Amino acid sequence: MASTSAEIIAFLLTISGWVLVSSTLPTDYWKVSTIDGTVITTATFWANLWKTCVTDSTGVSNCKDFPSMLALDGYIQACRGLMISAVCLGFFGAIFGLVGMKCTKVGGSDQTKAKIACLAGLSFILSGLCSMTSCSLYANRITSEFFDPSFVAQKYELGAALFIGWAGASLCIIGGVIFCFSISENSNSARRGYAYNGATSVMSSRTKVHNSVPDKSPPKHFDKNAYV
Repeated sequence: MASTSAEIIAFLLTISGWVLVSSTLPTDYWKVSTIDGTVITTATFWANLWKTCVTDSTGVSNCKDFPSMLALDGYIQACRGLMISAVCLGFFGAIFGLVGMKCTKVGGSDQTKAKIACLAGLSFILSGLCSMTSCSLYANRITSEFFDPSFVAQKYELGAALFIGWAGASLCIIGGVIFCFSISENSNSARRGYAYNGATSVMSSRTKVHNSVPDKSPPKHFDKNAYV
């Protein structure tokens, strides 16, 4: 029962983390910068993995898509690949998790379902690591440019998408670890449920055979001296 509850908690954590990781791809604010006037913010610069934009004080945004994938910086290409891999791994991990959970009716025996649940946990752990690496790589580029005194271009700060990606990656890793530990719990319960009863069964069978043979010995007659 405890293993089933742990698997349900792990599934909820991993699905929540996968949704957060998936939501970072279309999120606009991977990095953000503002130009402040005397009273109001005159312009807000922001960018993600697909485009860079500027929003003025009236709320009008002008965006420019990245012209070519081959002309992009290496870290943006790496972040794109890692985030897409994280989403794909989380998708397959969700399918494996549904099949491998004890509360579902598919997947075969308990040992087979435990192995599938462990595979789901590995998929979610890899998904979380991919998302964590992508967000950390992007954040490292932002911070290195921000604190570099020789960098004279527009300096940005960390956007909301990075924190969402880190949170989703953490949930995926935690849930995946719980899924992986479920296989050890299932194996321990299977060992406790098995007991060797070979000698007992042999003795009991001999006893049953001995008791089932009727006693054909003639009845004993006692004379009068036996009662004296």
